[in-house]
This record gives sequence, C-alpha cells and structure tokens, in this order.
Amino acid sequence: MKKLFCILLCLYTLTACGGSRTASGDTDKPKIVVTIFPLYDWTRQILGRQSANVDLTLLLRNGTDMHSYQPTVDDMILISDADLFIYVGGESDAWVQDALKGASGRALNLMDALGDAVQIEEALPGMEAEPDDGTAYDEHIWLSLKNAFTCCHAIADTLDGMDIISAADASAEGYASPFFVFSHHADEYTVKMLELDARYRDTVQAAPLKSILFADRFPFRYLAADYGLDVYAAFQGCSAETEASFETIAFLSGKLDELSLPAVLTTESADGRLAETVIRTSGRPETEILSMNSMQSVTEAEIASGADYLSVMEANLGVLSRALGVA
Repeated sequence: MKKLFCILLCLYTLTACGGSRTASGDTDKPKIVVTIFPLYDWTRQILGRQSANVDLTLLLRNGTDMHSYQPTVDDMILISDADLFIYVGGESDAWVQDALKGASGRALNLMDALGDAVQIEEALPGMEAEPDDGTAYDEHIWLSLKNAFTCCHAIADTLDGMDIISAADASAEGYASPFFVFSHHADEYTVKMLELDARYRDTVQAAPLKSILFADRFPFRYLAADYGLDVYAAFQGCSAETEASFETIAFLSGKLDELSLPAVLTTESADGRLAETVIRTSGRPETEILSMNSMQSVTEAEIASGADYLSVMEANLGVLSRALGVA
C-alpha cells in the first residue's frame, strides 16, 4: 500500500497541472486540511484574520456523506502534503490510517482529544438491531456544544504550536507575541458556544415535554445526553439501514401516541417516508415532521451562502423547542 502510494504521489507530482484544492492556491502558506464542515468552520473561526496566512481545505464537500466517503488519490496527496490534518477519528475515518502513512505534517484526532467524553453507540429501546461488531463509539461529537468547546481549544493549542503567525501580525491583532494568539481566538469564539449551550439548557428545562422521536438515523446522542432528553429512534447514528421493520414502526407509533408528541424528527438528508409511515400508523395524523441538521453533508453552496456551525446549532434549537412543545 505504501509503495503504491509513493508511486502515485510521484506520478501526480510529474503530471499535475494545477494546485491543490485550497482557498488561495499559495503553496508557500501552511496547509490545513479538515474532513467535515463543523471542523472546517471551527478552524476558520479560530484562525480569524490569520485565515489569509494559510490554505484551509474542506475535504468532504458538495454534500458528501462522511459514512460513505472514500478518499481519491488526489485526496490522499492533499493529506500527505498538509502541515495539519484535522479529523474526527471515528469508524467513518478508518481510511485515515492509510492516508497518514505518507504524511509528514501533524494530525489531530478530535475523538482522542475528547477522551472520556466520547460515548458508546448503544441501541435505544425499539431501535433496529445492528450487527454486533464489538464496541463502537459515537463519532458525531460535533453535535454537542460542550464537545465543540473542547475540540476548539484542542485545535487552537495545535495551531499555536505551528509557525503560522508572525510577531508583526500578532502585534497588529493587539497581542504582545505570536504565542497563544489562536487560544485567545478560541476563547472569544467558544464564549458564543457557552451562551448557546445555556439557551439549550433553559429551553429544555422550561419545555413541557422531555422526549423526542426520530423516524430516522439518530446522530444527536451527545446533544440529547447534554440536556437529559429521552430519545426514541429507528436507527443508530451510523446505520446504513433505511427500511424499518414493522416492529420498529409500531414501537415508534405507540410512543408517539403515548407521549402525545407534537413532532416526529428526521435528519436533513431523510426523505421523510418513514416519518410519514410512523405518523400514519399512529393516532396523531396532525403530527408535524421537523428536520434537525446534523451537518454531515453541508455543501459548498451553503457555505458560500453563510452557513456556519453556530447558526446551524441555533436553528436546531428552534426545531428542538417545537418538538418539545414550546410555543
């Protein structure tokens, strides 16, 4: 594998007619590659005005789902050439170990940075059974504002250890030295996370309901745990299944009736058919179908239109409040 990679790298170097997929194409700048949108947005927020001094690349673009992604040769070369590669570190990133064999820069595994905060992916009551392949950890770490806080400071610490910002740039930003500039940026950015986390907590505490029902995959385990919500769902967060059994549909429909929930939830990529079936099987035909955005397939067009991590999480709070019966 390593020999093949080196051959491909040489061929690419000899034949490539364009630069890598970066913001500026300036090969003299430090290159930072991140896998998915939340990590990309955290990094650009922490870089702040210093974004102009790096080539920051989002690897999974155009709505690519992290669960089905496989890197191309160009992607492998991009990672190999990066000064810093930031990734989640879950099961969907199994390909990363091969990619890093040819890399000389730093790599930041955010699930490692979270340590004991990482949760096991356990089946919920009524959920479709998954193959028993051993212990699996939930990789959707970014859907917890508390996790996001920790991850952002891990990114900032790594950036502070790189030669990105000069003393002159630091002085222009109001700092005495280039050390810890990115930690200061992270402090300012994560204050907004803490404020939004407090709004989530206040909303859940004031809500008349404390349960949510997903007729879909359920990647929001960390968010639900943060605020003490009870959850019923059709599939685990990384499940490849799309067809629910009669037993699962009956279970979810029964919970919808029992708890008098005003909404059935889906993720942004669902077609809504399972949610419609659950509602049709229940005795609550007036139930809404609402979507929460798990940020697993954000497109470049959405980024260009101003999408960012905090705005998506704020929109999710609005959806959650309706699902919990908040007027």
